[in-house]
This record gives sequence, C-alpha cells and structure tokens, in this order.
Amino acid sequence: MAQTDIDALTETEAAAELERLSHVLGQANAAYHTSDMPEISDAEYDRLKQLNAAIEARFPALKRGDSPSDQVGAAVAEGFSKITHAVRMLSLSNAFDSEDVQEFDTSIRKYLGLGAEASLAYTAEPKIDGLSLSLRYEQGKLVQAATRGDGEVGENVTVNARTIADIPQKLTDAPDVLEVRGEVYMSHADFAALNARQAEAGDKTFANPRNAAAGSLRQLDATITQARPLRFFAYAWGELSKPLAETQSEAIRRLETLGFQTNPLTACCDGPAELLSHYAVIERQRATLGYDIDGVVYKVDDLSLQGRLGFRSTTPRWALAHKFPAELAWTTLEAIDIQVGRTGALSPVARLQPVTVGGVVVSNATLHNEDYIAGRDANGAPIRDGKDIRVGDWVQVYRAGDVIPKVADVDLSKRPEGSEDYVFPTACPECGSNAVREEGDAVRRCTGGLICPAQAVEKLKHFVSRKAFDIEGLGAKQVEMFYDDPDLPIREPADIFTLEARDGGNLNRLKNRHGWGDQSARNLFGAIHEKRRIGFGRVLFALGIRHVGEAAANLIARHYGDWDRFEVAIGAATDTDGPDWEELIGIDGVGAVMAQSLVNAFAQPAERASIDRLVAELDIQPAERPRIEGSPVAGKTVVFTGTLEKMTRAEAKARAEALGAKVSGSVSAKTDLLVAGPGAGSKAKKAADLGIETLDEDGWLALIGAG
Repeated sequence: MAQTDIDALTETEAAAELERLSHVLGQANAAYHTSDMPEISDAEYDRLKQLNAAIEARFPALKRGDSPSDQVGAAVAEGFSKITHAVRMLSLSNAFDSEDVQEFDTSIRKYLGLGAEASLAYTAEPKIDGLSLSLRYEQGKLVQAATRGDGEVGENVTVNARTIADIPQKLTDAPDVLEVRGEVYMSHADFAALNARQAEAGDKTFANPRNAAAGSLRQLDATITQARPLRFFAYAWGELSKPLAETQSEAIRRLETLGFQTNPLTACCDGPAELLSHYAVIERQRATLGYDIDGVVYKVDDLSLQGRLGFRSTTPRWALAHKFPAELAWTTLEAIDIQVGRTGALSPVARLQPVTVGGVVVSNATLHNEDYIAGRDANGAPIRDGKDIRVGDWVQVYRAGDVIPKVADVDLSKRPEGSEDYVFPTACPECGSNAVREEGDAVRRCTGGLICPAQAVEKLKHFVSRKAFDIEGLGAKQVEMFYDDPDLPIREPADIFTLEARDGGNLNRLKNRHGWGDQSARNLFGAIHEKRRIGFGRVLFALGIRHVGEAAANLIARHYGDWDRFEVAIGAATDTDGPDWEELIGIDGVGAVMAQSLVNAFAQPAERASIDRLVAELDIQPAERPRIEGSPVAGKTVVFTGTLEKMTRAEAKARAEALGAKVSGSVSAKTDLLVAGPGAGSKAKKAADLGIETLDEDGWLALIGAG
C-alpha cells in the first residue's frame, strides 16, 4: 500500500491487508533470517510490521494465527542442523520517540509498585545491526553456537563461530554452564575491503555490512567464514548454572573479564531522562562508530527486577529498543476533515498534498483532537511552542513508528495571509446532533447515539466482528450494504436476527439480488441462526459500550454468571450509593468510569430497548468460571488489602487469577478469603466482622505453594 489511512479501513479491507502483510513479512523474514538476502530495507520491514500492529490494534478480532506480531526470526535454513535453545531468544519491543520511553518507564514502575520519584536504574547500549548468536560454554569450553532462528530453534554454526577471533574458545573462572548471547557484525572498513575483494574476484558483493556478516557466518564451508572479518559483541546470556552478577551492568563487566568484547558505549542510567540523554549521545556518534547501529537498547539493571517483570509472548517486559527517528517531510495541509467513530468520537484528519515520507506516499495524517490542532495538550500546556494548525499551512509530517502519519510542526513563515483559526465543530457532521466534550475527556463526541448513522454503522461492524458475534458472511461490507437497504435494512443488532423472517415477506428477496443466490442467502441465514446461542461475555462485548472491552466484558460476565442476574444488578446500580453499585465497582478491574458507562447504556430508554430487542432473539449462555484442578483457591473470591511486601498488587492479582480465583476490590459476604498486609484498615475489620478467613502475605504464599 502506498499509503494506509488505518482509520478509514473497513473490516474487510483490514482483513485483506493483514493477509497481505502476513505474506510479505513472512517472505521478508525468510529472506532476511534464513537466506541472508533481504528483499526489503530494514526501514520498510519496520514500517510494515508496525502497520500490521496498528491494524491489529484497531481490529483486534482480525488478528491472524500466523500474525507477524507473534513471530521471532524465521525457520532455520536447510543444510544446518538444528539446536533448540535452552532459553528462548526473544525479540524486543520498539520505541520511536521519547513518549514511548516515558511510557516504558511508567509501565515498569506501575508493575513493580514503584513511585515516580523512586530511583530505577537501567542500562543503555547501542543496538547493533548484525546477526544474533548464542554461544554455549560447558566447564569453560565452547561446545555449541546457534543463530536465533525462530527464537525456539536455531542453526548449528559451531564450527563457523570458532573461527571468529572475538569469540573465546575457553573461559577461566566461568559458571559450569554459560550461554553467552550477542551480535555478529562487520565493521564499515572491513565491509568495504571485503566487497572490493569480492568484486575483484568476480564474486557477488553484499548490500550492507549486516548482510555480509550474516552470509559469512552461515556458510556451509567454515573456511569461507574464517576468511571473512567477523566480529562479536556480547550483551546478554541465556542458560546459566550460576548467576554472573546481581545487575545487568555488572554482568556485562563480568563477560568482559571473561574475554568477550562488550560495547564501550554501554552506560548505566537512572530513569528515562538519563536514558534519553545517553540516546542523544549515541545518536550523535552514530556516523563515526565504524559499524552499523539502528537504535539504543534499554534494560532494567537489577536482575531480580527483570525476573519479577518476566516476559510477554515474544518480548521481555524489562527491555526496549529505542529506534532512531523516522524520516521527516514538509507539505501543504489542504483540508481538515472530521470522522465519527463507533463511540461518537470526532477525529480530525489532515488531508495533505501528497508527499513521500520514508519511501511511502502520505496524503492523510491524524490530528488527534481539537487541543492538538490548537497547539496545546489536554492540560492546556503548549505543544509545538503553542503553534496552532490551520488549513493552508506548510506542515512537517513524520510517520510515528514508521506507520501512522502525524503532523509534527508548522512553519509560520509560510502561513498564507488571511488564514483563519480552525474552529472545531460543535455539531456532528453526520447527524447534526450536539458534539460535546465532557470534563476529563480529550475528545468531543456526538450525542446522537443510535440516530447517528456513523455511530450506528460502526457499532454494527463491531457487533459482527470476530471477537463479538463473528457471523460468517456478515462482515463490514455487508453491514454497510444492509444499513442503506430500503427493503431489508439492518439498523440495530436485533435486525440481524429478524433478517430471514423479513426477507420471507419481501418482494425483493435476498437470493434474487446481485451478488447473492439461493445458496449464499441460505448460508447467511444459517450462520445467523447458529449465533443465537452465544456466551454472556461475547454479547456484552458486542454491544460496543464505551470503556467495556473484551477482557472487561468477560470479567463482568464471570462475576455475575448469567445475563438475567446481570441485567437486574445493572438496573439497580443506577443508585450509586446502593449495594449493586458497590458490587459493580468492587469487581477488580472495573472502575467508576467503566461502571458508569455500563449503567448509562442500560439506563437510556432507546439503547435499553435496542438491547432488549436483541436479547429476546438470543439464547445467552452463562459464563464459565475458571476451573483449576488441585488449586486451593479455584472458584473462590479473594480480596487483597494493605501493603504487600513480596509482590505488587498486580502480581498478586495475576497469580490468583491464574489459579482460578476471582479477585474483588471490596469485602462482602461473598468474599471467601482476605489477604491482608500492613495497613489493612477497614477491609480487615469488615472481614473479621463477617467471619471471613484472613491470611497475611506469607500465609497466602504458603497456601498457593509459593512460600
């Protein structure tokens, strides 16, 4: 795609684009990791992968089983034996600006229960653009070397690795088992000399040092590898029989004393400000380093904290790769359009004179909200030095994460005479209803609800999405068609389930229409009928209530168990001083904002009537609660209170839920167990009054077998 306006994609278009990206990125992975013959540039690869992630974020129900987001590297090439890594070799999450780095630090502090003022050390080191390699030493001897491969299984390149001068063959005073990880690379000078020799001999030349290094290491003839000027930086480890040190920085120094080359630009930094400062230092030296880097890697320094933070599916929580910035370009802003989303949000989009940014033609860019256009943030503080954005302006455009185009700056010296401030609309451009901005909300929203066609169509698209009702044959394209159909309209979810009956009494039968036939019409009606019997959580998520995502919908469903009890409780929760409201906000993970949004949806007559019409067509199945065999807390309601000293509240909650418990934020007669740390206060007193079993943190850990 020359340019992708993600906000404008239909579900069908998004699915097609995700299929294309899966194919393109799969081929790129194989070409890069397996064949050492990249078909696209690193920047283009990053752009496509970020594009894939951005589309998945907007259409989470469309995420594919072979999503590039879940892949690390590629399968090993034929000709090499395979080595299964004792500890997986993962990739890193990426950051593209200082805000991403701040968010990384904030998320770690939140997970660990550290305040903003607490000292938190990180290491920062250049991100080498080479080939990842794992070296396994046993009793001080190098016994095997493996490429990353797909993260689980790599290629056995032991013989070749032995030819690299930077890789020690024997270690003194090392752990009995030591798996050293690092990057094989080639310096600029050595690369130039190699290509000169290749050209003189009539052999193929390499596109860049990374390709040269990867191709040289992965030769079936080790004598060729030996003749190539390969180097190795050590920066991490896998399996260990004994810890190297207590911190990342000390462990790197230990690797250096063992004889490995480590990067001299690696530094220890306290907090994000120092990380960004060192990033700037490395970026200024980038052109003079003599080898390729494409960013800076940050890691939590304390190894015990790394252990607590753990891993996501393909990346560690405690590390981040801060990539160097994307290309910038200047162009004219020709218009500002307003798009209306499923929740009524009015989103401004810049229509630009097309310009190439990072090899991609950009004609649209997000403008976020009215504050961003006015040159201020949500708190009123100036951004872009307070410069507003107007139609006709000469604007600087960049591609955040090399994917989503954004406006970075305005050149006031080129602002046309007579230009006027952009006035953000206070009426919905789709239905004319008032567009209001509630206190604390960054966006203005249409109040039209179901009468707003933009909201109605988007809500219906959400309703039929994969993680909601997922009705085969009824996707975004069909929703748009039926919404505007004068004879067989679908204007609300219940209309889907009356479609077959209405079609039977229609002169213009669906089977006789262009693009349809008897079989396709029967298939659609059959698919709709199959979804009449559906789970509680899916129904709640499908309603598209603001703030209620898939995880929250399932959480609420598990708490209430069945739809009838939920409806009664939500109806009674309009009394925000009553027990039903307290029960709702007492669900761990449901805050007052989400609860109020849920209550409001069921309290509005028109929306409630629409929900009731839908429910009358369905057989809603009760939510299944986790059943963990042998768990001492499976099915029990647990409340944590006070200060936990050996784990954060987030860790405790995750552990309890993994064991099949339901975690609540408040004590009630339905509570089975209270875990109370110091400063437990009123919850401990209430639990005592109700006769609820109470444990301290050590007792809890002993109960679940973690003491």
